[in-house]
Amino acid sequence: MDYRDRFRLLRIAHKLEQEDVADLCFVSQQTVSGWETHRSHMSIDSIIILCNYYTFFSIACQYILNFY
Repeated sequence: MDYRDRFRLLRIAHKLEQEDVADLCFVSQQTVSGWETHRSHMSIDSIIILCNYYTFFSIACQYILNFY
């Protein structure tokens, strides 16, 4: 499981649609779909935005990025 899988699981757990994540990251829904299906990698800007968003819910970025 890599960081894209963790972001997908967090998105689902927080009842967010791909479009919601796309709006947060200023990307298209198709881009988020590409991340979740491993067709593309996330930009560092998108990772930072989502880490900050999920940190609000007490989710550590170290968990998301698998740095423990």
